[in-house]
Amino acid sequence: MDKLVIVVPAYNEEESLPKSLRILDNVLQELIHKNQVSVDSKIVVVNDGSRDLTWKIIEDSAKENSHISGINFSRNFGHQNAVIGGLTAARKYGDVFVTIDADLQDDVNAIPKMIEAYHQGYDVVYGARSARKTDTKFKRWTAEAFYALMNKIGVEMIPDAADFRLTSGRVVDELLSYKERNLFLRGIVPKIGFPSTVVYYERKERELGESKYPLKKMLGLAWDGITSFSIAPMHFVLALGLLTTLISFVMLVYTAIQYFIGHVIQGWSSIMVSIWFLGGIQLIGLSIIGEYLGKVFNETKGRPRFIIQDNLLSDDAK
Repeated sequence: MDKLVIVVPAYNEEESLPKSLRILDNVLQELIHKNQVSVDSKIVVVNDGSRDLTWKIIEDSAKENSHISGINFSRNFGHQNAVIGGLTAARKYGDVFVTIDADLQDDVNAIPKMIEAYHQGYDVVYGARSARKTDTKFKRWTAEAFYALMNKIGVEMIPDAADFRLTSGRVVDELLSYKERNLFLRGIVPKIGFPSTVVYYERKERELGESKYPLKKMLGLAWDGITSFSIAPMHFVLALGLLTTLISFVMLVYTAIQYFIGHVIQGWSSIMVSIWFLGGIQLIGLSIIGEYLGKVFNETKGRPRFIIQDNLLSDDAK
C-alpha cells in the first residue's frame, strides 16, 4: 500500500491551521479506511518562518496525532521554496505526494479523486479551478492574460492550476533534481513529463486569516515565471530598439526634407520628447538585462533554497 504525504506550506496561519488540519486529517483517515493509502501516511506542515503561533500549533498537533508532522524553516524562504522543502524532507517517508496550501481554498474533496487517478496510472494529477467565481474581474483578467502570455512564449502550463497537485515518488525525484533557485513549479512540473491528468474543483474564498499572496506577490511570481523560462523580454527590448532606430531614421529624413523646403521649426519640445523616449527605452532595457544577470548571479552563488531548523519527521522515525 502506497504511503501518502500531504505537504502543506504555511506562513502565519495560526487562525486557519487548526481547522485545516482537522479537515485534512478527516480526508486522510477516510482514504486509509478505504485502503486507498497506507496507514503510515502523513500530513507534513512546512512552517515557512512564521512570526505567529503556527509552529507551536504544528508541534502540539503532532503530539496529539501521529499522522501529523512538520518541519520548521529558520526564516521565511517563500512559498515555492516551502513546497520544494517539504517534498525534500518528506521524500523518503512517502510514495505519493499532494501539495496544498494551508488556507484550504483548494477543495480537499479533490484529493480522493487525485488518488483514484494515481491508481489508474497517472504520475501527476493537477488540481485546476473549474471557474473563477471568487476572483475579482481584475484578477480574473490578469490571470487569463498571464496564462495566454506564458503559452505564447512557449512555456507549458496547465490553465487555472496552481500548486495543488499530486505527484508520484518518481516525479518528485526528478523535480528535486532541478537545482535552480528561481523556482516556478507551475512551469517546471509539466516539463518533467510522465502520464498526467487534471481534476477540476471549485475554489473557495478564504475563511480565516489574510491572503499571503497580495497583488504585489502575484505580479512577482508571474515575473519570475516569465524570466525563469523565457528570454522573450530580451527579444522585446531588441524589437523596441529596432523600432526606435526606425523612428529616428524616419524623423531624420523628415527633418532633412523640411530643411530643404524651408520649413524649419524651432523649438525644444520634439527634442525633449525624443530624449525622454530614448532614455526610457534604455532604462527598460537595462532593467530587463539586469534582472537576468541578477538571476544568474543568484544561481552561481549556490546558496541553499531553504534551511530546516526543526524536523519532526526525523523525530517520528526514531
